[in-house]
Amino acid sequence: MKLTKFTHACVRIEKEGQVLVLDPGTFSETDQALDGAAAVLITHEHADHIDVDAVSGALLASPELQLFAPAGVATELRGKAPEAAGRIHTVAAGESFKAAGFAIRSFGGQHALIHPQIPVVANVGYLVDSNLYHPGDSFAIPDGIEVQTLLVPIHAPWNKVGEVVDFVIGVRAPRAFPIHDALLNDTGRGLIEGHVTRIGARYGTEYRHLDSGEAVEV
Repeated sequence: MKLTKFTHACVRIEKEGQVLVLDPGTFSETDQALDGAAAVLITHEHADHIDVDAVSGALLASPELQLFAPAGVATELRGKAPEAAGRIHTVAAGESFKAAGFAIRSFGGQHALIHPQIPVVANVGYLVDSNLYHPGDSFAIPDGIEVQTLLVPIHAPWNKVGEVVDFVIGVRAPRAFPIHDALLNDTGRGLIEGHVTRIGARYGTEYRHLDSGEAVEV
């Protein structure tokens, strides 16, 4: 399948004419990402992972578009786009379902801690076709499976470099690509990716940088 990275946490996956989009947020090129999409997966409610206006507009404009998200997100979108309520599905960790012809499994359940005074929200990581894992804002490692392609949140208010590296080591996917990088400049990105590349390789993970708009077969 073809993976296209957009700015920050959004990715687009294409296979056999079907398009699946994960986390089209306000930092991302949502119109490009959502063009022709058959299904959207949302990991959690933060704006950098879901542009509510863009997604609700897409649901209203595309009668076949299906959306899967944690309960809070699903409820908000049903209020914004009531005509599409039947196509907005609630997802929790530990579920399996089909979306746009892709087999999906959900993991995790909780957003990583930012600060004790900032409420923790629901977060669902998605495994696509027993291959690609998008963890959202968490370092939850899927249990009982072998991930082939890992999307790595390389920078966030809730993580540090050592945790990023430990996540890559823990999953040990053969290949990994960056997400959650919109707040980095080139200097910071180079430092973090250097650690991930060097240490990840010791544990069998080939890390490759992707620019926004760049596509790769996985």
